[in-house]
Amino acid sequence: MNKLELISALKTEANISKADAAKVVQIFFDSMANSMAAGDRVEIRGLCSFFVKKYKSYTGRNPKTGDKVTIKPKKLPFFKCGKELKERVDY
Repeated sequence: MNKLELISALKTEANISKADAAKVVQIFFDSMANSMAAGDRVEIRGLCSFFVKKYKSYTGRNPKTGDKVTIKPKKLPFFKCGKELKERVDY
C-alpha cells in the first residue's frame, strides 16, 4: 500500500473527501517525522515503532581505491514491528 492507496482507504472508511483524507495523512506523516527529527520515539501500539539510531564516527574503506576514509557520525531512522502485526502477518 502506498500513500495514495492509504488516502483512498481513509476516504472510503471515514466517508470524507479525498482532500480531507490527504490532509489527515499528511498531518500524521509530518507529526511522525517531526517527532523523530527531535529525537523522540514514535510508537503505535500493536502495529510498530519508529526510532532514531545514532552511529558514532568510524574509519571505513573506499571499496574502489582501498583508501581509509573517516565516516562522520550519523543518525538513521529504524522501524520495529509490533507483536500483533507479526502475529497477523504470520497467521
